[in-house]
Amino acid sequence: MPLLFDMPFERLQTYEGRNPRPPDFDAYWDAALAEMHTLAPQIELKPAEFQTPVAECHHLYFTGVGGARIHAKLLQPRGVPTPHPAVVVFHGYSGNAGEWTDHLAYVALGYTVAALDCRGQGGLSEDNGAVQGWTLRGHIVRGLGDAPEKLYYRQVFLDTAQLARIVMGLPGVDPDRVGATGRSQGGGLTLACAALEPRIKRAAPVFPFLCDYQRVWEIDQAKDAYAELKEWFRRFDPQHQRAHEIWTQLGHIDVQHLAPRIRGEVLLSVALSDTICPPSTQFAAYNKIRAPKSLLVYPDFGHENLPGNPDAIFQFMAGL
Repeated sequence: MPLLFDMPFERLQTYEGRNPRPPDFDAYWDAALAEMHTLAPQIELKPAEFQTPVAECHHLYFTGVGGARIHAKLLQPRGVPTPHPAVVVFHGYSGNAGEWTDHLAYVALGYTVAALDCRGQGGLSEDNGAVQGWTLRGHIVRGLGDAPEKLYYRQVFLDTAQLARIVMGLPGVDPDRVGATGRSQGGGLTLACAALEPRIKRAAPVFPFLCDYQRVWEIDQAKDAYAELKEWFRRFDPQHQRAHEIWTQLGHIDVQHLAPRIRGEVLLSVALSDTICPPSTQFAAYNKIRAPKSLLVYPDFGHENLPGNPDAIFQFMAGL
């Protein structure tokens, strides 16, 4: 085992996290889900220019919380017996749903695939301000200092659950055989989706983002994808006089606190030399999962492509 910048592997396996869990956490998410459930999603399907003999491809639009129109790429297998499984896919920070061809492997299994565009990032979904496209960074701290209901990731977490519900309701999809997967931000969203839509049967997050914010800051890794944490304090609380209040507010969108809600089986992939999403932050979430779970551990790798990992996740999802 290499010398790790974070903590020894033995400690990782028992680490419980540093970021405070807000006292109203359960009520906060119960109210958020209740809001989502009252929405008329106004689903719209538009045929894509990209089509193949094996996949019928559509742009899927629905109305998310706050009225934003959310976009996902939807690929449905042609000529497959029903009901069949499905997978929802989430992308990395500032990215998008990817190319149509990125998702054809699951279609070849006879699965429906839906790949979300996160609000205001690199795809076609609207931000809360009803603008399309890219705002790049600042999403962790978006809404910080306002009411917790204004936090950007509250809305995105709900979008993941709403997309899963829509997919589960599609003709031909078996709602009891739906999986979720993604890397980095997509890994965090995979865990959030499985927590907020507990019918998700299998979840395969890869080095999940959005976990244990206070730990990130304490080990001086509030940089790269987490740089906005330090920048927020530098601009708005330079002496950290409100630090406990701010960490607690961020606790509402810390996936480690959502993890106990997960009911499906989880396969988490972690790279022990990851300085972008430190391993301890990922274990803070993993150690709180009460459902069946297992790890794929890459001791010598950081936040990068993990050899054999896509194949392992594909085989995991093939068991839906």
